[in-house]
Amino acid sequence: MSSFIIEGGHLLSGEITPQGAKNEALQVICATLLTSEEVTIQNIPDIRDVNNLIQLLRDIGVKVSKKESGDRSQENTYSFQADALNLDYLQSDEFVHKCAELRGSVLMIGPLLARMGKAVIAKPGGDKIGRRRLDTHFLGFEKLGATFNRIAERDVFEISAKQLKGTRMLLDEASVTGTANIIMAAVLAKGTTTIYNAACEPYVQQLCHLLNHMGAKISGIASNLLTIEGVEQLHGAEHRILPDMIEVGSFIGMAAMCGDGIRIKNVSIKDLGIIPDTFRRLGVRVKAEGDDLVIPKQRHYEIQSFIDGTIMTLADAPWPGLTPDLLSVLIVVATQARGSVLFHQKMFESRLFFVDKLIDMGAQIILCDPHRAVVVGHDRKITLRGGRMSSPDIRAGIALLIAAMSANGTSRIDNIEQIDRGYENIEARLNALGAKITRA
Repeated sequence: MSSFIIEGGHLLSGEITPQGAKNEALQVICATLLTSEEVTIQNIPDIRDVNNLIQLLRDIGVKVSKKESGDRSQENTYSFQADALNLDYLQSDEFVHKCAELRGSVLMIGPLLARMGKAVIAKPGGDKIGRRRLDTHFLGFEKLGATFNRIAERDVFEISAKQLKGTRMLLDEASVTGTANIIMAAVLAKGTTTIYNAACEPYVQQLCHLLNHMGAKISGIASNLLTIEGVEQLHGAEHRILPDMIEVGSFIGMAAMCGDGIRIKNVSIKDLGIIPDTFRRLGVRVKAEGDDLVIPKQRHYEIQSFIDGTIMTLADAPWPGLTPDLLSVLIVVATQARGSVLFHQKMFESRLFFVDKLIDMGAQIILCDPHRAVVVGHDRKITLRGGRMSSPDIRAGIALLIAAMSANGTSRIDNIEQIDRGYENIEARLNALGAKITRA
């Protein structure tokens, strides 16, 4: 197990470019299973979760190659060709075991069901942030005509369908991975499928654009009502992944806490939604210049109040609401603001439990219950102090790293494999801005 040793108190300055979006990468990589032709994807992030998914595709017979080019804009470009899948391996215990260790593997079910007529489902791994059920996926597949059979001795479900058939469906929740999975199953179904209460995050939009470039017929993109006319087959295409909006938000938080002027390059501002404005509600100055965000040094930043003067409340919600993946970072930023704010984490049960580590560092936080926390800002009058902690999940891990960089003294963060799952070469990129982070 690796750790970060962080020497706090160093100001960061300069330029940094966000990696490709992790959540989009997991979706579009799985979409390559829908065709036997080559699909080329640019800007794939070099992170643990994505690399593990790519290796899993190799294991089942997908031909994967990294494109070498002197053009920096073409870095991290891969081609995928699923023309000779090993169906026997898909039924093996080894495949089931690997799927159980990687949450992104659940996105393989829709493409395999649509193209091969069957898939095996194990409970996927991922962050320990509370219940993350798969009912939405299963209900959508069943409405398309799939059947399930539980194999108790292997603790897996087999799902199969001779021919998926288009239908109308209303999702029980706007699940991002559920929507993506159902879309990938429906594009090869017979007839027309309408999905109401569909997730409409930019990454789902990107998946739909890729599928349309591959020959699918999807309309209603960017809305919560998608219409999918099934086609007989898909073909190859090229696609470029968006910048990771969660990493962009993480960098805004770092710049607010310990920045001396930072420019975040090529962020695709139109796809960030309310993320910049949410930091502005905490008083952080965020300037847009072209497609870059510039965060000047924040000597002080003051949390806004609502129009009627009541305390600011920030809550997560499905897109275009505030992504739950940034609440951890926003909580850390609020510890040094002027004023108080209530955070309401509605979508997961356990994501606020990392705040006890911030309290140990000197933050003034009241954890009301598993879903709500009140942060009383220090207004930089009391600096956080370094300490030893462990990263419980990807997003809490990066939040603790931000806290440690702004703290007095030296901190140690264990279990940084969680951070590696979502952030590419993070210590080298931050050290280039002036941080002092060592991997132990």
